[in-house]
Amino acid sequence: MSNLIAVGVNLGDAVQLKNTFPNAGIGYYSSISVFINLLLPFAFVVAGLIFLFLIIGAGFTIVTSAGDPKKVEGGKNQILTALIGFIIIFAAYWIIQIIETFTGVKIFNSGI
Repeated sequence: MSNLIAVGVNLGDAVQLKNTFPNAGIGYYSSISVFINLLLPFAFVVAGLIFLFLIIGAGFTIVTSAGDPKKVEGGKNQILTALIGFIIIFAAYWIIQIIETFTGVKIFNSGI
């Protein structure tokens, strides 16, 4: 066997990300959860924008279908799937909030 030396690596130190948000302090994030908590509000905004564009696209499909039942049905399905996806994201956020309330364990908004 080769002369490999086992070196211990602190995983917490290895995965720290450089803090580039101006109002969040200087240095490194204390954990990945802090980094995710900073990005989470942006994820909800992006999900809302995607939902908006999907609804607009589905409406455009329905309006330009010229009475073709397949295109109208396709547009309705697009609206339905966009709505289901948005409800899943919205429900996931509120389920986490309810879990935080009942257990007292902070999942979101952990200290920076």
